[in-house]
Amino acid sequence: MRIFKLLILFFVFTACAAKVKQDNFLRHNVAKGETIYQIARKYQVTPFDIYRLNPDAKNGIEEGRVLLIPNGSSKVTSVKTETKNIIHEVKARETLYSIAREYEVTVPQLQEWNAELLQDGLKKGQEIIVGKEALPVNENYIEVQNTKNTVETFSHKVQPQETLYGISKKYHITIADIIAQNPEASDGLKVGSVLTLKKKSEKTVTEINHETNLYTVKPRQTFYSLTRELNISKEELVALNPELKEGLKEGMILKLPGASNSNTNTDGITNITDNGVAKDTLIFEKRVRNLQNSVNKNKKKNLVLLLPFNLSKVESNSSSFKQTLKENPLLNLSLEFYSGAIMAIDSARVLGLPVNVKILDVESSRTTSNIAKLISDNDFSNVAAVIGPFQNSHAEKTAELLLKDSIPVISPLSKEVGAKYPNLYNAVPSEEFMIKKLFEHFKANNGNVVAVVSAKKGSTKEFLESRYPEIKFPGFNAKGGVDTDQLKIFLQKGKKNYVIIESETTAQILNVTNFLNKLQPEYDIQLVVLKLYDTLDFEEIPMTNLTELNMLFPSNRKEIETDTDKAFANKYKKENGTLPSAAAAKGFDITWDTILRICQEEGFAQSVKNYKTEYFENTFDYVNYNGNIINNGVYLLYYDTDYTIKTVK
Repeated sequence: MRIFKLLILFFVFTACAAKVKQDNFLRHNVAKGETIYQIARKYQVTPFDIYRLNPDAKNGIEEGRVLLIPNGSSKVTSVKTETKNIIHEVKARETLYSIAREYEVTVPQLQEWNAELLQDGLKKGQEIIVGKEALPVNENYIEVQNTKNTVETFSHKVQPQETLYGISKKYHITIADIIAQNPEASDGLKVGSVLTLKKKSEKTVTEINHETNLYTVKPRQTFYSLTRELNISKEELVALNPELKEGLKEGMILKLPGASNSNTNTDGITNITDNGVAKDTLIFEKRVRNLQNSVNKNKKKNLVLLLPFNLSKVESNSSSFKQTLKENPLLNLSLEFYSGAIMAIDSARVLGLPVNVKILDVESSRTTSNIAKLISDNDFSNVAAVIGPFQNSHAEKTAELLLKDSIPVISPLSKEVGAKYPNLYNAVPSEEFMIKKLFEHFKANNGNVVAVVSAKKGSTKEFLESRYPEIKFPGFNAKGGVDTDQLKIFLQKGKKNYVIIESETTAQILNVTNFLNKLQPEYDIQLVVLKLYDTLDFEEIPMTNLTELNMLFPSNRKEIETDTDKAFANKYKKENGTLPSAAAAKGFDITWDTILRICQEEGFAQSVKNYKTEYFENTFDYVNYNGNIINNGVYLLYYDTDYTIKTVK
């Protein structure tokens, strides 16, 4: 039913001029414990925007106060990020483990949030906290909070049966302080008498530092990990931050070299050579930017989506259509991508972005398409960007035809990289980039790398040997099994041992993982795969074999971790009856990113050179790789022992 709805929606969808008249501001009642930063996150504006409408808020905000909020992205997702605790009522036979899995949190988090409640164990009917908003450090500004001490004077009328102890507890004032202000109370309290009380309180004053080249030190960071993450030497950091001579501490705000020192080419996109190493010795990673804060609503933009529905081949009656869906995975893929794209277009409409969207049906096969005719029959002269088609060769053809007008073409789903066009943007990281990210992680952790590669994966072994000569490859015995004695010899004590396994044989994977698990008390071992493949899902391989070894793998999709991500997933499910697939998530993220980039003052191409962005499942960080513009947004994920997948921090 959902697919039928999507198809009907496509037929009636011709163009979308996303303009909505909005009020100038909203009103927000400050909740207990809320900060300006949390409120800004909730409405997806900056603290500066709030201070602009509420200048005295710089002196602190109190519960119950009404703030004026710029009316912008608060309507983007019915997704207003909830800052209150998420509460769960414990049911019979539930455990902390089952609750943690249901809410995608960890058991230690539940124990931390409910320390007092859980002292006597988990009980049926208890209401426990199962979620809190995680607020990441904003990369474009930093809140510095200072505390001011104030004294509040007020009166209290003594009620029947009240005691000094009860009053002191009620107002969090010591009995000595009450008597100091009311000496007569030392002889006992009289019902109806009025006490003068003074209460010391703290008020937080928040200031904003708008320097963009700042970095906040994360928990458990060392100089080694910090310099590797920032691609900067310890000496350069200390020169800019003399306080580092006293040591590195969590929460320190460090100055970084100016953006002019970053290693970008004349186009502003980082150049990477064919061995994955930057041409210059120092690279500064682009910082994640929320492009909603800098959209230009004064100039209309046109966006075109080229989606391979092949509708001329689809029968109109329902039974034939259902059969077509079974036999045509490309149509299913197109509809999934389209469902996510529609949500992004709706978000643009809610925000009042001046974007016209046209969706054109691409009729294509592996070798042919109607791309040239579509471009000839439609006016592309004022198009700001094109998303699609899906197949790499067709996307290349589109880029070639639109090159004369320098129209950006985003290849949304293909991992293949071919022709080099300056207007072609590959939105999916290549497998080569995924592997490169893994080895950067190994190097940053001074790891020892061993690779078990089966005979049928000869091309993979050749690739690894040519790019990463430090890898050790154990041999195989006469029966085709791994030489476990040699594998053990290659492992090193006192180091992290990353053991890559590339095999399509269930027995081989089972034997290697069993062997590595037995060695864990002796060695620090982490299992690694270059990508997830079907063999890992076979029932013969126990999940514990993978979780106990914290199996690590690269991905172009992140795991849903934040409340905002979960809110988007829930909204998608409400509208489509299911959680978003990878294609639907790509449809939303790529379309939303493209809309925001074409609405920047500098346009799509320059925005790509300047900014890295992150959305529901995908990061977009385009780099120039030997003339191809490829997304470098790769995540490293691992299986945890609680059977969840987590992101390497």
